[in-house]
Amino acid sequence: MSRSGILILLSALYLAQGLPYGFFTQALPVLMRDAGHSLTVISLSSWLFIPWALKFIWAPYVDRVGNRKHWLLWLQLATLIGAVLLAGLDLSQTLWPLFFALLAFNFLAATQDIATDGLAVILLGSRERGLANGIQVGAYRIGMVLGGGLLLWVYAQRGFATMFLAMALLLAICTLPLLGLRLPPKTVAASPHRVHPGSWWSRLRRPGIPTLIGLLLAYKFGDSMGASLIGPFMRDQQLSLAQIALLKGTLGSLSGLAGAALGGLLAFRLPRRRVLLLGGVMQSLSLAPYALAATGAGGGFALIASATIAEHLFGGIATVALFALMMDACEPEHAGADYTLLASAVVICQGLAALAAGLIADLAGFAPMLTLSVLLSLIGCWVLLRALDRGRGPATLQHSWQTPARRAAQ
Repeated sequence: MSRSGILILLSALYLAQGLPYGFFTQALPVLMRDAGHSLTVISLSSWLFIPWALKFIWAPYVDRVGNRKHWLLWLQLATLIGAVLLAGLDLSQTLWPLFFALLAFNFLAATQDIATDGLAVILLGSRERGLANGIQVGAYRIGMVLGGGLLLWVYAQRGFATMFLAMALLLAICTLPLLGLRLPPKTVAASPHRVHPGSWWSRLRRPGIPTLIGLLLAYKFGDSMGASLIGPFMRDQQLSLAQIALLKGTLGSLSGLAGAALGGLLAFRLPRRRVLLLGGVMQSLSLAPYALAATGAGGGFALIASATIAEHLFGGIATVALFALMMDACEPEHAGADYTLLASAVVICQGLAALAAGLIADLAGFAPMLTLSVLLSLIGCWVLLRALDRGRGPATLQHSWQTPARRAAQ
């Protein structure tokens, strides 16, 4: 397969991951709010994304058994069939099938991500893998645009059945590039990124890693808390499903894509510290307009729209910088294990933050919850920068922390 064919294939696979995620994260909280569920229950639904936090457990199995083309074909087919089955169900009376579907789709997507990342490693050279990471963020965001924007719009116009059939069609299109894949010899052989099941505890005990995990949680908790209930907040502000689809599914995802591209450029030119400071502070402040709207101070749709664009734009910058920092912390011979461990910690943090958001919002309302999220996000950013300035965390971070990225790569 040519280089362009490989990049098209990876784009399709990462886009396929974003399709169900975009719909379920944008639509399900709103539908639950319409059905009368409390904010605490809505926030608990975020734990249905737990496969993304636990995928490191079965990643070695995916590496060792079969080959990645077969894994990807069966996983794509299973997701497509799931969408078709949902199209045949009557979901007007209960949302329980959607909860089970969300958990199943997350398991399939998380496993597909393991196989896709491994495929990128064996098909691309070291220089091209950076491009693959950019494709991962961009294609996933486009999938979220289609899932959270287009598919949510289809649902608002035509209902569940047509929406899930449209999802199945898009998943089928994303599967087509797989049919032409020819794996190189020894694909099933052990790769430098494969780790044995018992090695995760030893990676967790590596000097500086527990400290870094705590700092990552501090950096992400406040922002994740505020962002987790923006969909139900918009619904409580009397925005229609079409307006929410436009803001969160389309404008938000496109702004996040632009933020990821800008973050990549900044991370290439500037030290990690400066990009994390810029992204962290601006991401925190972008939640403030939501808090202002929650107080009833006015601004309406325009204020919420501006907050959505800012939140996703600066969130994209902060995410790229944080992921780059996590990669800096990895030891080359254990990069897969180290990075998956840190990424899983971030996912767990987001689930805890969502639960906290639901409890606080139910008890005190949206305005106090959003205001607290701004403060916690700013404090978390300061804690991370202060600790790493003092040399905390793994030793592998110190070279790139305040060194321009281009010189650090030399």
